[in-house]
Amino acid sequence: MTDTAIRPANNEAPLVLTTDAPRTLGFLDQFTLWGNFGISLFGPVTGALVAAYTGSLWQGLLAVVVGCGIGALVLGGAAVFGSHTGAPAMTALRGIFGRRGSMAPTVLNIAQNIGWATMEIIVISQAAVAVTSERWRWLFVVLAGILATTMAVRPLGSVKVLRKFMVWLVLIASVYLFIQVLSKPVHALPQDGVFGFWPGVDLAAAGVVSFAPLAADYTRHSKSNKAAFGGSALGYGLAAILYYALGVFAVATLQTDSEGVITALVTLPAGAIALFVLLVDEVDEAYANVYSTTMAAHNLIGHVDRRWISIAIGALATGLALLVDLGNYTQFLYLIGSVFIPLFAVAIADFFLVSKMNWDVSSTAKFRWQPTVAWLIGFVAYQLVNPGTVSGWSPFWLDVQGKLFGGNAVPGWLGATYTSIIVSMLAAVVLGKIGRGRIVTTTPVDN
Repeated sequence: MTDTAIRPANNEAPLVLTTDAPRTLGFLDQFTLWGNFGISLFGPVTGALVAAYTGSLWQGLLAVVVGCGIGALVLGGAAVFGSHTGAPAMTALRGIFGRRGSMAPTVLNIAQNIGWATMEIIVISQAAVAVTSERWRWLFVVLAGILATTMAVRPLGSVKVLRKFMVWLVLIASVYLFIQVLSKPVHALPQDGVFGFWPGVDLAAAGVVSFAPLAADYTRHSKSNKAAFGGSALGYGLAAILYYALGVFAVATLQTDSEGVITALVTLPAGAIALFVLLVDEVDEAYANVYSTTMAAHNLIGHVDRRWISIAIGALATGLALLVDLGNYTQFLYLIGSVFIPLFAVAIADFFLVSKMNWDVSSTAKFRWQPTVAWLIGFVAYQLVNPGTVSGWSPFWLDVQGKLFGGNAVPGWLGATYTSIIVSMLAAVVLGKIGRGRIVTTTPVDN
């Protein structure tokens, strides 16, 4: 970063934005970390949805592989932002929006990360209740919140613990669940509500791409760009493929659906024990969202000790998990997610193809209109394919969609995620050739 930057006293993550990030994580550390992030109770649920979308076991599995592969490439590209610049994810976006412009996606990212941290804590408590009793839900919420917050306070130490211990328990539990699910006879999948192969691909890709706004927060500690790209793309991509596939197989062998897949896995012999292991591992998902909220906040208040920010965010997410029904908020979270899919597609195209890996991420970084326009074009493309169901927002896009397609349904091969990625990247490259001017060398982070 800068010669005058505060140097870290140890190998833990820096406390303020201007401190150099220690480069202590190699490929295996990143692979283990992202593999743990990819192993989630949301995985089988997403896989069950992919099975419902395709209506076929083999098409569902292929859709999972293709979709997760697309998502993993985007995730890996976003991961290099951190390893190359040393900046957290939202701070790195100064390279395309300038310091002030980067505040807009930063605020949106804070909102979505708090929401997802809360959702993860709720999911953990609900899964624990399925194994124990409803009267203990509050206790599981509090325990999950405390553990996730503690991990966020010591993020690099948590990575080492995950690699040394948790990964082996999760591996054993995963193998057991696969053996149990695959030992059952395969049944034909229901054909009602089938959308087709490409919508299934889109759904699988969206789940992986959703972690792109978090990637640089962890890969800024990578020893190399290769470790960042390979560890994140392979770790998360392979884990997502396996757990989405578990959901697809569960639909075919246990005759369940996305709403009942977790319950179906719990009812397997010793399934509750295996799910309990995964339940403990799920805490790292909440930790990821708490810590990334902290890193996003550092783009706004970089001088504040991140530990206090993490404690405040963790307490907020835990309180929301105890008090708030996020059912209606989920669609809003998906809407925010649709903002970041084209955003990071633009960022990747600009970083690698337009700016040649040279971004100004300092406090004097200037606003650039070309990637901003490309982002808006990609966002519009996403909404035209998948307007969502948010009241006050979706009806407008549904009306435009109807006029665009002549009142017909959106073609079955058109998926919002990969369509938005392609359109955004093309727009970023084309517009990037206009008025790009002089390429500057990467400028380090400051407040």
